[in-house]
Amino acid sequence: MIDMIDSSTVDIDAMLRKREDAQPDVSAAVGEILQAVKTRGDAALLDYTERFDGVRPAALRVTAQEIDTAMAQVGEAYLAILREAAENIVNFHSRQVRQGFVMAERPGIVMGQRVLPLERVGVYVPGGTAAYPSTVLMDVIPAKIAGVSQIIMVTPPEKDGSVHPNILAAAGVAGVTDIYKVGGAQAVAALSYGTQSIPRVDKIVGPGNIYVATAKRMVYGMVDIDMIAGPSDILIIADESADAAFVAADMLGQSEHDENAAAVLVTTSAVLAGEVQAELKKQLALLSRKEIAEASLQKNGRILLTSTIEKAAELSNKISPEHLEICVNEPFALLPAIRNAGSVFLGHYTPEALGDYFAGPNHTLPTAGTARFYSPLSVDDFVKKSSYLYYDKTALKQVADKVITFAESEGLTAHANSVAVRKATEEA
Repeated sequence: MIDMIDSSTVDIDAMLRKREDAQPDVSAAVGEILQAVKTRGDAALLDYTERFDGVRPAALRVTAQEIDTAMAQVGEAYLAILREAAENIVNFHSRQVRQGFVMAERPGIVMGQRVLPLERVGVYVPGGTAAYPSTVLMDVIPAKIAGVSQIIMVTPPEKDGSVHPNILAAAGVAGVTDIYKVGGAQAVAALSYGTQSIPRVDKIVGPGNIYVATAKRMVYGMVDIDMIAGPSDILIIADESADAAFVAADMLGQSEHDENAAAVLVTTSAVLAGEVQAELKKQLALLSRKEIAEASLQKNGRILLTSTIEKAAELSNKISPEHLEICVNEPFALLPAIRNAGSVFLGHYTPEALGDYFAGPNHTLPTAGTARFYSPLSVDDFVKKSSYLYYDKTALKQVADKVITFAESEGLTAHANSVAVRKATEEA
């Protein structure tokens, strides 16, 4: 299923480009959808929902009664799990809150920075082959902690016009009330431009398929976005102490997302690699999404052999995985060597699924090697910063000539004059 390959013979750049090239170019189709929603509003949303989701909702907005019904439907046991996960997410993300500052260290000068929440944010929650209530918690809770006053959630409807009860239950736990039954590029368009029913937002967050990702890329600049999310991926660094059954299970957990997902094992142990190969075949047969996971492994699965754990870390940094599991004897000793990873899972008993659902750190992570420059979704994504400054007459007089000289060096005489006129008034 997956061959063992000597990592020194692998062109990592080519491997990453292969994944990128596998993504279709849907910009023309997405551009058409964006323009239709921009000009026709709700009518276009309903047409596209009927076309792509097979239903024309009687109303786009989810009612409070629908949320209440969903929460009753999923039951108290599931709600208790959602609430505990939400508490863990709150506990982790509350530590990310930033404070402004004031500087008044020199006479007549006051400067500072304010940290302000965005006013309105859109949260995209995928539907289709799987419902992701975890995305609701992970994307909504940091926004609420940041102080965002209005959170607009969009998600594709089911064939009967409803929203999956698990998603609505998570929305109820997270405190979302503005929910709309629309998905795909058309939902991104609605959040970007606004329609008769859906207000325009300041920022759009949340994962989606290639149409959603392309739409987010195309509207960036009119609104802010969190990141361009591609297919999900995991890299596992393992030594001889790792359990092959654990490693295979975690690779399959990633592979079942979709056929373009990628699972890579980098190990110093050929024995472990062989055991993982056997475990993959054994466990694959038991999965409900066997066909998807198998296709993913065949397209993007890799087992790379390396001579040392240090070289494994170097390889991981080059790949820059979304999820990185360090399944070695001393995982904390290797952590300082890791520079590029969305989220790091340390030790043999910290599977990626723990972070996906329950532990507290965010699971909306940079994919496709973008962990080189992107960070996990956080409270920082839902705030903006504004600076301010104050100089009195004396303070301005002390620096006036320097500012004038600086402005004139750039040829901006009006800038220079805005200081000079104040200086002349003071000297008169």
